[in-house]
Amino acid sequence: MADDFIAHLQDLLAPLGRVQSKRMFGGHGLYFDELIFGLVIEGVLYLKVDDETKAAFAEAGCEPFVYLGQKKPITVNYWTVPEEAMDTPQEMRPWAQRAMGAALRKANAVKPKRVVGKKLAVKKVFAEKAVAKKKPAKKAVQAKK
Repeated sequence: MADDFIAHLQDLLAPLGRVQSKRMFGGHGLYFDELIFGLVIEGVLYLKVDDETKAAFAEAGCEPFVYLGQKKPITVNYWTVPEEAMDTPQEMRPWAQRAMGAALRKANAVKPKRVVGKKLAVKKVFAEKAVAKKKPAKKAVQAKK
């Protein structure tokens, strides 16, 4: 059944280009040019959303993908599509384009620089001091020659 569903999705998404499916954590990831924009979990399609597209999915009655974490449910930025989107490529196109846009924005987002941890900063200071101590010693040895 999963293979038939994936084939159906690839037919629906064909007008947008070549969509690949890769198995992942009990489901499938949907990729366009190596960019993941959708998930198929337990026979349900979820498309990538972000702050720019989430409202459209919510207004259409779509629901987020939620899984049970170790302590509480975890909601991720993948949402179902309206039922009619599953019928034709024309109905699927705007939802898939929103998902691809969200995936592109995420991929192109500037990632914040990590703050160097205190422990790492201390190691760096000691390393710099050690290097500084070694340099004068080498000069002293060279001066004696």
